[in-house]
Amino acid sequence: MRMMRLALAAGVAVVIGSGSAYAITVKKRIEAPGLPADVWVVAGENFCTIKTWHPAVAACEETKEGDVIFRTLTLKDGGKIKEKLTGTEDLGYTYEIIESPLPVKNYSSKLWVEEDDEPDRSVIYWQSEFEPGDGASEDDAKKVITGILGDGVKGIKKNALAAYDAKHPEDAPDADDDDNDDD
Repeated sequence: MRMMRLALAAGVAVVIGSGSAYAITVKKRIEAPGLPADVWVVAGENFCTIKTWHPAVAACEETKEGDVIFRTLTLKDGGKIKEKLTGTEDLGYTYEIIESPLPVKNYSSKLWVEEDDEPDRSVIYWQSEFEPGDGASEDDAKKVITGILGDGVKGIKKNALAAYDAKHPEDAPDADDDDNDDD
């Protein structure tokens, strides 16, 4: 009898543990000028800051239900994604998708910034774990999320570069500098 309970417990543990075996992980990273705290102001100091750097997001509305913060993203194609903030750090946050037209389910993600090994530079990371949604293939789900994360980190870098140039005008490329001297 004891052996039977042990075998049953082991079987349940395997089933529970294998539930995440099908999760797909996508991670994007990009380097940007500026100290991590400065880049984080551009990237995610506010949960709705995403509307300023992600090219697919037209609007973001932040709401609170009790102590839980949500954001509803309105995409440029009219789609809506509702996300729940699940954790915060000094230079990062985690969230999960509650409702979405994306071909994924059980989606959780983390966006964070770390110091680069080069002076006055940061590395922006965005990592997501998910399963394909109903009817979606793993490849299709992965392709969509890879595109979203890739466009996002590029958008953060673009805004971080603009903020860095505004803060350090002496380092910004001069509009009058060009290699063609026609005079």
